[in-house]
Amino acid sequence: MKGKISSFVVAVCLAFAGAASADTIKIGVAGAHTGDLASYGLPTVNAAKIVAKQVNDKGGINGKQIELVVQDDQCKPELATNVATKLVSDGAKVVIGHICSGATKAALPIYTEAKVMVISPSATNPELTQSGQYPTFFRTIASDDAQAKLGVDFAVGKLGAKKIAVLHDKGDYGKGYAEFAKKFIEEGGKAQVVLFEGITPGAVDYSAVVQKIRQSGADTVMFGGYHPEASKLVSQIKKKRIDVHFISDDGVKDDTFIKVAGKDAEGVYASGPKDVSGLALNKEAIEAHKAMFGTDPGAFFDSAYAAMLAAVNAVAKAGSTDFDAMAKVMRSDLVETPVGTIKFDTRGDAEGVGFSMYQVQNGKYVEMK
Repeated sequence: MKGKISSFVVAVCLAFAGAASADTIKIGVAGAHTGDLASYGLPTVNAAKIVAKQVNDKGGINGKQIELVVQDDQCKPELATNVATKLVSDGAKVVIGHICSGATKAALPIYTEAKVMVISPSATNPELTQSGQYPTFFRTIASDDAQAKLGVDFAVGKLGAKKIAVLHDKGDYGKGYAEFAKKFIEEGGKAQVVLFEGITPGAVDYSAVVQKIRQSGADTVMFGGYHPEASKLVSQIKKKRIDVHFISDDGVKDDTFIKVAGKDAEGVYASGPKDVSGLALNKEAIEAHKAMFGTDPGAFFDSAYAAMLAAVNAVAKAGSTDFDAMAKVMRSDLVETPVGTIKFDTRGDAEGVGFSMYQVQNGKYVEMK
């Protein structure tokens, strides 16, 4: 490859290459790699593989090759703790992941105790950075409070929503988004929350909550959660001929939602990372994915690629995998990535990233201008 990605990799490798060593730099990749949410996790594995190959082909970092240690948590908190324990025991010094906020939250105490750096491309729950409990955690995506604010502003300001039903899947991610949405609706004073309800993930029938939506008189539904539940909700809402706008989050802003919901996905709104497809580095990353895997990348690929580049830069500039040394680099160094030029604030949030609103139009998500 040519251009900025390869230039960055070459600079890292030349500046910090040393005597060859049998040792490797182990980077964990944790997330949903099987199950219903695999479409969210596998693009991160691919991003890590691409960057690792680029770096290794140029001699590695500090004379050491990157070794990826890939672990599947299926976005389940109970599996995430096992994955974290395994990655720490296997010697991972940086982990790219986890993918879902609930799984990330479950795993973080293990990484915190071991002082292992964690960089998530997709875990958006605000508490992960704002609570101060997880000092080794960073992310390359904005948090749910920003996402919920965008959704509420769009619903009220653009769609003229007056009565909003707010639903969630009871998880850390979905419920967090919903609670912020409820807060912003009430603070705004121009619309009211007519229903606030949790649904059971994996259920086949949501007719009871769909009936509550009808009875509430809602003109808009805001849902915090993932595509399996969202696809069932929109299908059952349309089957009952309930005329409402449906707005969701980046857990739904995925092509898998459109494939599962089919024609019922048309018109659905979902927030997601800003469209950065115009960036040269973004285009190069996509071409790298096509070259290695023969397909377009999926959800969170851009931010996962950014996380991997930030990790490589941190290890190289720190000259070691010591957490404190790497964290200093993360918070001070600007890194050019497929999501823009970023660095991290003292809480671990990436500066320079944000969300946009998208709508399904003719079977594709289109950014709303």
